[in-house]
Amino acid sequence: METPTLTIFTPTFNRAHLLRRVYESLVTQSCRDFEWLVVDDGSTDFTRSLVESFIREGRIPVRYIYKENGGLHTAYNTAYAEISAELCVCIDSDDFMPEDAVEIIVNTWREKGSDKYAGLIGLDCRLDTMEPIGGPFPEGLTECYFLDLKTKGIHHGDSKQVMRTELMKQVAPQIGFEGEKNFNPVYMLLQVCDTRPLLVVNECLCIVDYQNDGSSMSANIFRQYVDSPRSFAKLRVNEMTLKRSTFVNSARCAVHYVSSCLIAGDKDWLSNSPRKLLTLTAYPAGWLLSKYILRKSSRC
Repeated sequence: METPTLTIFTPTFNRAHLLRRVYESLVTQSCRDFEWLVVDDGSTDFTRSLVESFIREGRIPVRYIYKENGGLHTAYNTAYAEISAELCVCIDSDDFMPEDAVEIIVNTWREKGSDKYAGLIGLDCRLDTMEPIGGPFPEGLTECYFLDLKTKGIHHGDSKQVMRTELMKQVAPQIGFEGEKNFNPVYMLLQVCDTRPLLVVNECLCIVDYQNDGSSMSANIFRQYVDSPRSFAKLRVNEMTLKRSTFVNSARCAVHYVSSCLIAGDKDWLSNSPRKLLTLTAYPAGWLLSKYILRKSSRC
């Protein structure tokens, strides 16, 4: 089979009850220049048999990879190692794509894509209202740096990044810490998008259905901070070193870095910081944040 332009990959863990919705949304795509890669992060439900039934149907190209449970970032690592398509995008197991999403991605990239760009970025929309999360991108915006969306107040809300696979392979695998499974794969995305902008597509590429056990839920994030403090500290260090990180953003990261180090019991928090003076200044606020996180997590 000819290599498709796009690989859609779905990391999943015990979400078999949601995968059919993802599958059906892909079967109805108006453009078939894609494959679906399911990375099973150690599921104990009927994920394998379900995906194997999709493969037997032969309606779309489907690949299935099973791995021992290691957390979301390890599933991303597996996906990037396996993908050979020019572009790749993660569609979570609780989300799905509108029927023209692949067509929009492929056509936009064929028309405007080049080595100048890290990929493209489109909108995530809420399942209940179909409205873009955080609203649409500003009118007339054709390209942007990923971090600028937050630091410059360009867009507040989730978005969908479609990345050039070769660039993601350059920063993968994302190395975490033993016993910590909550290392956000945005760590790799930030590195790639620090030197190249993304093409802006002001259209919905993904329909989001937040689950109560999902990582985006506010109650769950406090548990993640406590369960994976070294991972969050590494994420903050990464962001503080980015060329496009503003002083205000770096200061915010320094506060979170101190908090994560204190929760982890890391006595080398200052010597390991890439911005020591800023980190030292952030210590009081980081100490307070660590106490707040520990209190909130104990109530979850």
